[in-house]
Amino acid sequence: MTISKQYGMERIDLKKTKGRVAFRTRTAKGGLGEGYDILIIDEAQEYTTDQESAIKYVVSDSPNPLTLMIGTPPTPQSSGTVFNNYREMMLTNPAADCGWAEWSVETMVDAHDREYWYQTNPSLGTILTERKILAEIGDDLDFNIQRLGYWIRYNIKSAISQAEWDELLFKPKMADLQKQMAMGIKYGKDGTNVAVAIAMKTNDDRIFVEALGCKPIRDGNDWIINFIKQLKPEMIVIDGMLGRAILQEEIESLKLGKPILPTTQEVIIAHAKFENAIHSKTLCHNNQPSLTAIVSNCEKRAIGGNGGFGYSSIKNELDIALMECVIFAHWGASEIKAKKKQRVSI
Repeated sequence: MTISKQYGMERIDLKKTKGRVAFRTRTAKGGLGEGYDILIIDEAQEYTTDQESAIKYVVSDSPNPLTLMIGTPPTPQSSGTVFNNYREMMLTNPAADCGWAEWSVETMVDAHDREYWYQTNPSLGTILTERKILAEIGDDLDFNIQRLGYWIRYNIKSAISQAEWDELLFKPKMADLQKQMAMGIKYGKDGTNVAVAIAMKTNDDRIFVEALGCKPIRDGNDWIINFIKQLKPEMIVIDGMLGRAILQEEIESLKLGKPILPTTQEVIIAHAKFENAIHSKTLCHNNQPSLTAIVSNCEKRAIGGNGGFGYSSIKNELDIALMECVIFAHWGASEIKAKKKQRVSI
């Protein structure tokens, strides 16, 4: 047996059987071009559709392929959807050559009731001890999910729940808003739609966001230009490789401003600020149905290699561009510096 500890290429080679065990970190491109007989996905509750599309084919050339997913029920913070979707399929309409096994409680239970510990942890009494479990007890929901196998019944697929979004409802009057405005414009990555939103700071230091529209790219940019002329935003942020350069040229040729085309790092920061604003309740909105629908049906996707993230839509009929333009408008508003009033002293 030989062991390779090369970073990113860790593996164990068995000389007698010529078998090989390889270890990989899951990414949207990991595993492409490789071939194995058995694929094991650990921490499957974090397994995303992007990762699955790259990894699942590594066993395709095996004469008897096998894929195993091992994990706990997803927590409200989990970004993966594959594991949950597979479970739902197996419980409602099982596919051929598939199986499912779980040790779980059906409802939330008392974390200190040791009977449930033994019901849901087959290894308790061997490699797992009561002392170890006792030390894990903290948040009741987290303990029920990760130690007792409790599957949340409400929608945890979305990275942002409708309940979280509804808490940020605000019906502003003009007197509640500061005058400086940021506009976010997002061209969808599929080349179909472009969406526009605005954001303004409120007098109590929150940021109010509102979507203006989402239209097919083939309709042109005139409707966007008209909004810019009418609203005169202090900052314009444009993202989306398929159309931003053309719109930038139009805006600058009409002397309507100098748009910001965010870098990858700025895109990551914009999304992080948006998430933080939701959690800290420093963002507010007026409950537009189309915007609420996409925000409450989104999942995270990786951006870059250092933990950055964006969002994608869970439902095919909802365009994430409408949410993304709001995120960039919010980021733009957060970057606008308040103008200091001129003081004259004699």
